Amino acid sequence: MSENRYIDREKSWLAFNARVLQEAGDDAVPLLDRLRFLGIFSNNLDEFFRVRFAAIRRLSLSGISGEKLLGGVSADQLLKEITQIVIQQQSESLRILSIIEKKLEAENIFMVDEHEIAEQHKEFIKDFFIQKVSPALVTIILNDLAEFPLLKDTAGYLAVKLVMKPKPHDEEETKAKKQITYAVIEIPNTINRFVVLPSIDDKHHIIFLDDVIRYNLHNIFNIFDYESVSAHMIKITRDAQLEIDSDLSKSMMEKIATSVKDRRIGEPVRFVYDQQIGKDTLKFFLSKMHIHQSDSIIPGGRYHNRRDYMNFPNLGRYDLLYKTNEPLPVCGLSLEGSMLEKIHKKDYLINAPYQSFSYLIKFLREAALDPKVTTIKITLYRLAKNSQIISSLINAAKNGKKVTVQIELQARFDEASNISYAEQMQTEGINLIFGIKGLKVHSKICVIERVQEDGKLQRYGFVSTGNFNESTAKVYTDVTLFTSHDQILKDINKVFDFFDVNFRVYRYKHLIVSPHYTRSKFYKLIDREIHHAQMGEPAYMKLKMNSLSDFDMIDKLYEASRAGVKIQLQVRGICSLVPGVPGMSENIEAISIVDNYLEHMRVYIFANKGEPDVYISSADFMTRNLDGRVEVSCPIYDEGIKKELIDVFDIGWQGNVKARFHSELLDNKYRVRGDNPVFRAQLETYNYYRQQYEATQENSTLLASENTPIA
Repeated sequence: MSENRYIDREKSWLAFNARVLQEAGDDAVPLLDRLRFLGIFSNNLDEFFRVRFAAIRRLSLSGISGEKLLGGVSADQLLKEITQIVIQQQSESLRILSIIEKKLEAENIFMVDEHEIAEQHKEFIKDFFIQKVSPALVTIILNDLAEFPLLKDTAGYLAVKLVMKPKPHDEEETKAKKQITYAVIEIPNTINRFVVLPSIDDKHHIIFLDDVIRYNLHNIFNIFDYESVSAHMIKITRDAQLEIDSDLSKSMMEKIATSVKDRRIGEPVRFVYDQQIGKDTLKFFLSKMHIHQSDSIIPGGRYHNRRDYMNFPNLGRYDLLYKTNEPLPVCGLSLEGSMLEKIHKKDYLINAPYQSFSYLIKFLREAALDPKVTTIKITLYRLAKNSQIISSLINAAKNGKKVTVQIELQARFDEASNISYAEQMQTEGINLIFGIKGLKVHSKICVIERVQEDGKLQRYGFVSTGNFNESTAKVYTDVTLFTSHDQILKDINKVFDFFDVNFRVYRYKHLIVSPHYTRSKFYKLIDREIHHAQMGEPAYMKLKMNSLSDFDMIDKLYEASRAGVKIQLQVRGICSLVPGVPGMSENIEAISIVDNYLEHMRVYIFANKGEPDVYISSADFMTRNLDGRVEVSCPIYDEGIKKELIDVFDIGWQGNVKARFHSELLDNKYRVRGDNPVFRAQLETYNYYRQQYEATQENSTLLASENTPIA
């Protein structure tokens, strides 16, 4: 039996990021997409240090070992182990980047630095610097400053060292010790990091903005009489924890806004530097920034903030990118005509990005214009930059609808954006709810009320596994259920009542709602499968989620495994459960799919003796989702949609191209294909929906031809 019942969640998360890095290293992935995966890997790592590493560091500094919270390892030891894993991963990412750059050269795409600039490009770079870069530069001379400037969280900087020329009368005195001037240059984030140079003989040349600055250091420091200048990149990552003011006289919006501003002065948790930097320069910056050897100090390559590779220019080379599949229509549901009339007759499911997210926008726009709609209520967590959701809600308010929006101001790293949207909505007379003290609202729900022709009130709404965000809907796989099921929608109204009167615990007939019922209800569903297995009935669970880290829930799954319940887990990210251990989890298999889209939906399927219960949910099996947030899981009653979700789960389970096994070794082994044909789950999911739609179109054509009168 395994020595450990649980896999450390931080190491499991780093293993997930290693899967992202595997995509960057995979020769089968198109070249420019490999760069995008490198960018995602880097961006993920930034957030990890700002949130998870920072939390463990706070635990360490508090003097608490944290072994109970961290599954048996001390906070100090875990910080060391994480740093070593990250150093190895950073090294691997540099190796992969070097390979990709060589392959790009074979495609006539060349990355050049300041020493490799062709004569034909020198004037272009000089003009580009003078016109675009120089006005945006912030350059600070450090030697005479009483206080070291505050470096921004995750921004890129060039640490500059100027060796000054000795003055004639000081020459003898300064031979032994030359005068050094240090400076720091902030790399502007308002200019694309990758500067595309004019093509030469059908060859594309790209230079980092960092190197444009390096090439022009003589222009920046021309007032100094120096004999040499060097510039190496550094980056600081800060603790992103928000400290919420307890002042009762301040509104929640004021408190969050202040906390977001204070985040910029959070404690450093990681310092990354170009390992070619001079020892004296590194020592100077570490000393001035009060960074100690106990902090995470990570040597890296010449360029940091590789998250910018997510926006690497495509240069018109679509042959070096994944083919874009256009989102498909939903069978029977048109973007023309009334969606409400269709939903009144039956439930519909959209699975974005395989199917069009535009249905959700259309639903809200129709509700905004329909004179019979009186009320719209919706929860919002993360929103697109120019949100059509917000536009639709404001439109509804202008048309006299009573619009209530619960907007989560503490959605991490989206706080400032959500505050801005909240202010816009307040101005338009929308009723805003800012959540519940101590609970983030992570549910994805909407309900509208409409007075029918006969004067009766009819409700319509939707429940989703993902955010109402047009941008992420292009890359995150999420399902949204549209329904007019009155009992479900009454339950959704109760969730909004809970936002208003949160000292009451409401009873729900259909929805499973955190923080009060999710854990206990899922325990009951698991217990039922255990009972069926013990009675010799077929018993299984098919669970798809982003993360599984709650120890008590894991123990419940172990209990089910020991009882003979077959459990299939598709867990994209953190998986603290150890699968396949005799006597503990031999009936549990767990995989992770990392591919072109981000697997984000939560779908929970329970055998129920051949009449499966299927739920979609906003909640993962993490302690915060089960006990510390407002989450909603919704039952699926439409048999066709049930079958669809089971089919989609099974398609994912058959994947043998992008599926890796979760294991205690955290080695991300791919599922072995053997003699089976290639089966890429995300592509096959798209094909599943395409075939469904094409079959519907064929049936419609056939029906139309059968009903055509004979001349």
